[in-house]
Amino acid sequence: MRINIDKRDRAALFRERLSQAMDEKAETQSGLARRIRVDRSTISQLLTGEGARLPNAQVVAECATALDVSADWLLGLTERPERLADLLATSLTMTEAPRALIDETIFGWHQEAAGYKIRHVPATLPDMLKTRAMLRWEYEPQLGRTADQAIGASEDRLNLMARSGSDYEIALPEHELAAFIRAEGYYQDLPAEIRADQIARLRDLYAQLYPALRIYLFDARRVFSAPVTVFGPLLAVLYLGRHYIAFRDSARVTSFSSHFDWLVREAELGARDFPTHLDALARDAGF
Repeated sequence: MRINIDKRDRAALFRERLSQAMDEKAETQSGLARRIRVDRSTISQLLTGEGARLPNAQVVAECATALDVSADWLLGLTERPERLADLLATSLTMTEAPRALIDETIFGWHQEAAGYKIRHVPATLPDMLKTRAMLRWEYEPQLGRTADQAIGASEDRLNLMARSGSDYEIALPEHELAAFIRAEGYYQDLPAEIRADQIARLRDLYAQLYPALRIYLFDARRVFSAPVTVFGPLLAVLYLGRHYIAFRDSARVTSFSSHFDWLVREAELGARDFPTHLDALARDAGF
């Protein structure tokens, strides 16, 4: 955020912040002068000069680089001393997304956000609501003989997540639920007995956990969302398939939260309507 201050005050702030940065780096006037290739008297003037005069842009940039701070911070244009590249490195990260259920990365994010509301737009049905048979059907082709081990570890983590005290809001395209029940598209060839058990699990879990668990169904022909999870005010994660992109800066997290709120407002069916709609789809499919 830009800070509007008087030019004379800005010059005084520059002197103050330059001195602060030098102290934190244990840098002397002579040492800084050598690093930015100016006379020691120039550094002395920067630190003790009076009036509204600021150094030229080249000197400011050289000082900022030598002291590992941002030029904007030295000039009083921001309250964050970190350089832009460093801010981006801490506020945005890309992490590999293995095809392995609730992996260590996701579990860590859930633990970090324990007690906060977690908002989720899944790529398919949410893993945390699936039966063991459903997980095996979906993940065994990729995991092979390690599927049972991965499912067991995932179930342990899901149980811990359920006891974390977090509320879960899930926004799901209505066609995803319908495709699962009818064994269409992604769910083609999903056996009827697995679907029947999964429908029963969804029904039972919702009865047990609502309103701590709330599922909203939106019409993807009118509104759209990529898979994303918002972990309270701390973190927003976008799922790309092979990677997660995680955002930690408050502006981006707020933006993702607003996106989720928009999905909820535009939802065809609210959280209270989910069980009734689930039963209606199941009856139509012969369950």
